Amino acid sequence: MRYRLTFIAGLALGYVLGTRAGRERYEQLKKSARQFAQNPAVRNTAESAAQQGRTYAGKAIHSVTDKVGDHVPSSVAQRVRSLRDRSSGDDWGTSNT
Repeated sequence: MRYRLTFIAGLALGYVLGTRAGRERYEQLKKSARQFAQNPAVRNTAESAAQQGRTYAGKAIHSVTDKVGDHVPSSVAQRVRSLRDRSSGDDWGTSNT
């Protein structure tokens, strides 16, 4: 009985100390990630990647509509045409906030 009580006390103490250390490490990682995301070089790279993705998506719409043609239902073809006719100032991949 004495060994069980010692084991349970050690387990409880280890859990409490482990969770406290884990929380501190989590907060450190969160702070580092926030600093990394706010770095101007990282933000510029992410923005240029998003812009390039929007460009490729626009090219893909044109390519698909040219190849598929009239092989899709009219409602789908109409939706794809409306996407194709959008101006170059579209908002694909951008947030509305």
